Amino acid sequence: MTFETACIHGSTGTPFSEPTGAVSVPIYQSATFAHPELGKSTGFDYSRAGNPTRLVLEKRIACLEGAGDSGGALAYTSGMAAFTAMLGLFKTGDHILAIDDLYGGSIRMFGYAAEHYGIAVSYYAAGTPLQSLEQLITPATKALYLETPTNPLMYISDIQKTADFAHAHNLLLIVDNTFLTPYFQKPLQLGADIVLHSGTKYLNGHNDTLAGFLVTADAALFEQLQYITMSTGAVLSPFDSFLVLRGLQTLPLRMEKIQQNAHQIVRWLEKQPRVQKILYPGYPESEGIGGMISFTVDSPETVRHVLKQLKLIKFAESLGGGETLITYPTTQTHNSIPEEERIRRGITDTLLRLSCGLESAQDLQEDLAQALA
Repeated sequence: MTFETACIHGSTGTPFSEPTGAVSVPIYQSATFAHPELGKSTGFDYSRAGNPTRLVLEKRIACLEGAGDSGGALAYTSGMAAFTAMLGLFKTGDHILAIDDLYGGSIRMFGYAAEHYGIAVSYYAAGTPLQSLEQLITPATKALYLETPTNPLMYISDIQKTADFAHAHNLLLIVDNTFLTPYFQKPLQLGADIVLHSGTKYLNGHNDTLAGFLVTADAALFEQLQYITMSTGAVLSPFDSFLVLRGLQTLPLRMEKIQQNAHQIVRWLEKQPRVQKILYPGYPESEGIGGMISFTVDSPETVRHVLKQLKLIKFAESLGGGETLITYPTTQTHNSIPEEERIRRGITDTLLRLSCGLESAQDLQEDLAQALA
């Protein structure tokens, strides 16, 4: 089955009996489910443990990421809820090695885990040769964590080489695949052990709900994550599961259009005198990939002017929807990082992040042009 078809039908259809013949997956808005008799179950007992609408979504995501028959996906109330559940795999005294250019919420939660759970986290600079990471690995190191492309500096890591390195040192490789989605990138097939998504973004694609996912092809890891999820309970609601399922149907179409817009906008930004640097995954060595563009301008004053003058493009957090959004990492996604550390990582007060949407690229260029004037 092709990816486009799997986005609509999944690999096996509806994984439970649906006698009405409904084409759209029903919203099973029920907290609990009755048992036919003692010792028998319909397969659903309590919605924290499993809900029919959520199960279809989880099977769909597992299919798209290539989790296979042994693993699966779990759906959460947000990307950070998924991240927090992932941390449940580790215990006090464990150590995680992470790339240093990450979503600010991930860095914030890593800090919380270090302070309250005793899970040590250390960072390596994006682009560091893998061999140089050996000196950062200790007997307590259990996992290597990365986003690729990174957020917001758009550095791409070689997942397959990183997986080989991690496994040679008996480490898990956990990859945040939010920016590229399984349409452009399948980390599990490249050797990653766990994939994380903020499903709020491209997977849902409409800026109207929060969601998060963990996906693995490893049966033992999947069982652990199921236990953590059942215990902590931050599971996605039936209605939000329905919304993400609806969004997935157009994922391939949206990603293609969004990437086309990004390519055109990058070429336009190259010619703008106030734009100092363009950060786009794979660019300038290639045309680039995906819909996320970061760029620096000539001064903080230009940043303020642009954010005030934009008309069509919305100044807002998040990404991946039909609307093009512009974000100022300094005061939004990465504002919890101390200024000195933020600047050291390359997140300066002249950096802007653009999430290309589905509008006409010409209209987006004209809006950016008048704001940069």
